Amino acid sequence: MTEETRPDVELQPGEMDLQDRSSLRRVAGLSTELEDITEVEYRQLRLERVVLVGVWTEGSVEDAENSLTELKALAETAGSDVLDALVQRRQKPDPATFIGRGKVDELRDAVQATGADTVICDGELAPSQLRNLEDRVKVKVVDRVALILDIFAQHAKSAEGKAQVELAQLQYQTQRLRGWGGNLSRQAGGRAAGGEGIGGRGPGETKLETDRRRIQAKMAKLRRELKELRGTRETKKAERRRNKIPSVAIAGYTNAGKSSLLNRLTGAGVLVEDALFATLDPTTRRAETSDGRVYTLSDTVGFVRHLPHQLVEAFRSTLEEVADADLVLHVVDGSHPDPESQIAAVREVFAQIEAFKVPEIIVINKADQADPLVLKALLAREPHAVVVSARTGEGIDELLSAIEADLPVPEVLVDAVVPYSRGDLVNQLHLHAEIETLEHVAEGTHVVARVHPELANDLAPFAQQP
Repeated sequence: MTEETRPDVELQPGEMDLQDRSSLRRVAGLSTELEDITEVEYRQLRLERVVLVGVWTEGSVEDAENSLTELKALAETAGSDVLDALVQRRQKPDPATFIGRGKVDELRDAVQATGADTVICDGELAPSQLRNLEDRVKVKVVDRVALILDIFAQHAKSAEGKAQVELAQLQYQTQRLRGWGGNLSRQAGGRAAGGEGIGGRGPGETKLETDRRRIQAKMAKLRRELKELRGTRETKKAERRRNKIPSVAIAGYTNAGKSSLLNRLTGAGVLVEDALFATLDPTTRRAETSDGRVYTLSDTVGFVRHLPHQLVEAFRSTLEEVADADLVLHVVDGSHPDPESQIAAVREVFAQIEAFKVPEIIVINKADQADPLVLKALLAREPHAVVVSARTGEGIDELLSAIEADLPVPEVLVDAVVPYSRGDLVNQLHLHAEIETLEHVAEGTHVVARVHPELANDLAPFAQQP
């Protein structure tokens, strides 16, 4: 009997999540090829055999290859089998088909030769580009945004996470409604338009408007739900603020090891999987410095290059955990071929959510797998950085010391003798103050410490006279 099937073995929450996710993998080889793409509106990704297409407009060949490598990882995370990849060098994407006319023919040949049922484009395509490519290649075409949205939809677990993803999907869908394709005219004249004459509304346009109204109503409902859910989280945050508990946010590129680091620092038991966007729902855990000060550590959703703006908007309330934090642990995958581009992508999102003023520690993770020369270059570029391995524990003590040094220090210096009857105040000192000296005397506990103003007021009646 295996460990998974033995009833007496208690699994951690993250292990159960991983077990559930593994048991729900899609079955390979099920074709979803479209016979008639004109009938299709917005489709969820249920893909297996895909061909990747990218347009290289700037940067080096290595940059273009890294971008397609990331797209391949995204496709595999969504449950797809990548069969081939094509990249084209252009000054800018073709406005009609994203790639040039000749490349469309080459793409169609690659699809037919490999038996692929889907093409994934490395970029955000306009509705007309999607339709033109599908018409010519004769299989489903999706862009990078739809792919990331599908991954988020698969991995969201909490009520807030699911609502955020659905809102982002609907925002994406609104611009890509097709009505009934070419089967119904969007405009018609004479009796076909109810006697309204040339330019009157046809049944196709009526269908579009009906769909659009339904989507707008659903989006409004989701926004109301998110507002209520946000209120619950704000209540918890207000309690932490009232108690002056500093907060540390763990942010960074997807699959950089944020959840592994949270588990290593706090024993949180969060799901860990070698996949992009494995965890979406923020997790907050309590931690303590070596001198007993309490603070919170919060894991956040991972970032990626060109993170869809729909997701940034939908997840804004979650991402604001970073902007409201007292300190950010910016986790970087030290084993990645281009970690500096990951840092730049994450800081771009920081700027969007106005978190660029929050103090930051660069945490270069996966030191056990990284090239020492890459680590040396990163440390030279980012002086305020710590090299760690969440898997082996290397560098964790150094990271804890860096966190302790960068946490905000209480600003009021007090010298008081607290009566033994006020043990609650001594407990508050241990939790929220930076204690310089503490000794027990006949009258009570003599303490010299730095505290926040509210606690200083509570200690004022027991202050020592200079």
